[in-house]
Amino acid sequence: MIAIKTLIFTVVVPGTIAVLIPQWLLSPAGARGSLALGISRYLGILLILAGALIYFRCAWDFTFAGKGTPAPIDPPEDLVVQGLYKYVRNPMYVGVLSTVIGQAVWFESTALFGYAVLVCLLFCTFVILYEEPVLRRKFGNSYERYRKTVPRWLPRLRKPRA
Repeated sequence: MIAIKTLIFTVVVPGTIAVLIPQWLLSPAGARGSLALGISRYLGILLILAGALIYFRCAWDFTFAGKGTPAPIDPPEDLVVQGLYKYVRNPMYVGVLSTVIGQAVWFESTALFGYAVLVCLLFCTFVILYEEPVLRRKFGNSYERYRKTVPRWLPRLRKPRA
């Protein structure tokens, strides 16, 4: 049942953010401006694939290791610190944002780049104002230790000093 709820959430929320809205922005009704990236636009495909793989790996970890879903109304019962969560605290958001940026690069779309900036700001605001306080209350010291050792968005190149 948890896997079905994760699938439904994935279609509705990340599906809307990473597929539906970008497609609307690329349609004649939403299209605005174009960039000339040349052959480098093929990097967009890598970003799209990497972003999708990141998201699905994280959704898997939430469902099977955390015993919950990515939906804030049905979160994991256990703090998920395995898989990509060993390197950054919010890889799921990184994956979705990578997918949007990848589409902006692939389609050479200034509208999608602007949308990616908006998505990034919304993700940051949601994480800082809602998710982190909720995780502190729910998981207490274990979340605090995790927060101190694992960066929010970008992995560290070196291990932190003990």
